Amino acid sequence: MLSDETIQSFLTAHPIAVFGVSRDPEKYGYKVYRTLKDKNLPVYGINPRATEVDGNVLYPDFQSLPEVPQAVVTVVPPEVTREVVQQALQAGVRLIWMQPGSEHAEAISAAEQVGATVVYGGPCIMVIAKTYLR
Repeated sequence: MLSDETIQSFLTAHPIAVFGVSRDPEKYGYKVYRTLKDKNLPVYGINPRATEVDGNVLYPDFQSLPEVPQAVVTVVPPEVTREVVQQALQAGVRLIWMQPGSEHAEAISAAEQVGATVVYGGPCIMVIAKTYLR
């Protein structure tokens, strides 16, 4: 079960990087990013095929971010999550939230081995943000 402490650590992380931001409002990559932004959380969006969404800059990859995020949310296929988690761990990120469908077993194991907090196979961060940040 997901603890309140884990939830609070993600919701107070500054900044949060969302990998897989979409420009399509119907896709979860857009919905996750927009929900976190609407809750006034400091969020960087990452999409290698887009430069902006809703007037906000999108970055092509983890290395292009202006600062190292404290938390990472993945909204990408599992193989991409694996790469993202490797990059995040190398940069020192220790809070990783894998949206349902983006989980990768090797990435989970690698993150847990270095003591990172990993949320996977569970709730969508949008639901959590809407519940905890009113």
